[in-house]
Amino acid sequence: MSGHSKWKTNKGKKMAADAKKGAAYTKLIKEITVAAREGGGNPDTNIRLRTVMSRAKEANMPSDNVKMAIKRGTGELPGVVYETVMYETYGPAGVAIFIEALTDNKNRTTAELRNIMSKKGGNMAGAGSVSYMFAKKGYILIERSQAQEDELMTIALDAGAEDVKSDDKNYEITTSVQGFEKVKQSLQDKGLKLQTAEITMIPSSTIKVVGGDAKQVLGLVEALEEHDDVQQVYANFDIPDEILEQMAAGS
Repeated sequence: MSGHSKWKTNKGKKMAADAKKGAAYTKLIKEITVAAREGGGNPDTNIRLRTVMSRAKEANMPSDNVKMAIKRGTGELPGVVYETVMYETYGPAGVAIFIEALTDNKNRTTAELRNIMSKKGGNMAGAGSVSYMFAKKGYILIERSQAQEDELMTIALDAGAEDVKSDDKNYEITTSVQGFEKVKQSLQDKGLKLQTAEITMIPSSTIKVVGGDAKQVLGLVEALEEHDDVQQVYANFDIPDEILEQMAAGS
């Protein structure tokens, strides 16, 4: 299973605290605005908007904030124009890191991210050097306690899932972008609680990282995720669960 996907899930436990500080809300508002600008303000026909609205709901963002962000995106209200910028980078131990940012000043954001990479043992890479390792997919994570493996595989695959993997704690379901909503809805219709359900970038292969390298990689990823302009950080590391849980807890 993808170590980075599990890292994001573990970190999700801190989301409510971050939201109180305003950091999570600010990033969600940016993404809602851009999603509405690029695909329209109707979540029924805009999968990106629908997905980020679901995340906003999980973060307990007030519905008025969501509505205002959509209106800024569609032009009904004035607002800052954000540009989507993708950065291809490498971290410690040769881990590939793909960064998605929304910014109103590309030069400033690039300089600040370059500084973070330099301080944390990473480096910027050329266009195309990392992106080919990732594919946009639907990703769903469910605790094993929610269902028997045969039952869950039947539900997911019958709904159109591309793959179902499992470990001692979780089921990891991968779908196409187009098939994501159908699979998600089918699982929810069966009463299953989804830990994570999102459109993300899945690496084609992973790099196993342990010891000091693992902590260094996670330190870099966390520093990138904390940057105001960074919306998503995708990486192909695979780190043991105990280290992921320690880092996510802030220990």
